[in-house]
Amino acid sequence: MARKTHHVVPNPDGGWSVKKGGGEKASKNFETKEPAVEYAREISKNQNSELVIHKKDGTIQHSDSHGKDPNPPKDTN
Repeated sequence: MARKTHHVVPNPDGGWSVKKGGGEKASKNFETKEPAVEYAREISKNQNSELVIHKKDGTIQHSDSHGKDPNPPKDTN
């Protein structure tokens, strides 16, 4: 089963967009990255999904799991 994701990505028209994984259209656009990340983090927590934050060049900067982590750390119970 594919994991559910939400992404913060640079918008080609400027600013930042929040998109559902595999989606074409942004759920919301922001002028700066920080509010986009905050908005996406709330959605990700509510929907138990993986949050993927991208850099300006489109590469992945950071990801957070807010659902069932498919690869949990081995040192936790």
